[in-house]
Amino acid sequence: MLARIFLVLTCAASLCSAPAAHAERLKDLASIQGVRQNQLLGYGLVVGLDGSGDQTTQTPFTVQSVISMLQGMGVNLPAATTLQLKNVAAVMVTTSLPAFARPGQTLDITVSSMGNAKSLRGGTLLMTPLKGADGQIYAMAQGSLIVGGVGAAAPGAKAQINHLSVGRVSAGATVERAVANSLQEGSAIFLELKESDFSTASLVVDAVNKRFGPNTAAAQDGRVIKVNAPMGTDERVAFLGALESLALTPAQGSAKIILNGRTGSIVMNQAVTLEACAVAHGNLSVVINTDASVSQPNALAAGQTVVTASSQIDITKEPGKVLLLKAGASLAEVVKALNAIGATPQDLLAILQAMKASGALRAELEII
Repeated sequence: MLARIFLVLTCAASLCSAPAAHAERLKDLASIQGVRQNQLLGYGLVVGLDGSGDQTTQTPFTVQSVISMLQGMGVNLPAATTLQLKNVAAVMVTTSLPAFARPGQTLDITVSSMGNAKSLRGGTLLMTPLKGADGQIYAMAQGSLIVGGVGAAAPGAKAQINHLSVGRVSAGATVERAVANSLQEGSAIFLELKESDFSTASLVVDAVNKRFGPNTAAAQDGRVIKVNAPMGTDERVAFLGALESLALTPAQGSAKIILNGRTGSIVMNQAVTLEACAVAHGNLSVVINTDASVSQPNALAAGQTVVTASSQIDITKEPGKVLLLKAGASLAEVVKALNAIGATPQDLLAILQAMKASGALRAELEII
């Protein structure tokens, strides 16, 4: 029982031996406002599949897309034509346009089937425009797919390794339009902390002013920090490079415990503390055993063979124990106290919630 608890709290216990605080680069704590990725999305067709494409009777949009593509190329089909396609699949193409991307730069793309294609292995993505949230085309995608899986099927048997309906094309998209940014505008840039914290914001301001001079940085709130930067392009880039490499020790985050009710996983950080409290824990188990017995009539009798089920139900309740948990000021003491309960990870979910409600647990509970 205790071994299971130790496995669940492995991450928490490992933090006990780590240093209480360490220096981190500013680029790991904050990002520059306006320097960000933009998501791109496109709809396209994958051709050249070996009979593993969409079933056109169930995915009519695949046939409509093929007809529209052929008409754009000057091929007009009779109105009564019924296409039976097995080597074509309708797909969605996704990628991220990085900051400062320029026309001609290539991007990796992910191609995902949106119909009932069995596999995209061996297929080729036809030219697909990739659009941003504003509806503008920012890249064009095309290329041969690489699918990290394989599958085979025969009557009554099927084998598959990995996922066959998603593929990737390295350097499969070419940037056609750049996204404007405001990095060179104004006399200041703004840093945005990845997690709002007034203490960390104050530490960042002190570190920047100590490195680049007084009044260089000023905190706007617990997340945004205004930093005065040089106006020249070369000077500003060099300044931002030095700014991102600045090392400082962030303030300790708030105490938090993450509970996963589906898997029973529990992870806590080193700021968690525990007040003295008493916990009662008992288990109720119900075991049902069913045996099937066959009643066979005599050879000359007109009866029928009957199968009857005999069930036995056992209910066992372990006596509840009241345990006194001493106050713990460190993560190691908290882990030791929780292990003393002798509960399973699933039981700990309810116990931690009850301890939080009683005020004995000094931490924020987040259930995912």
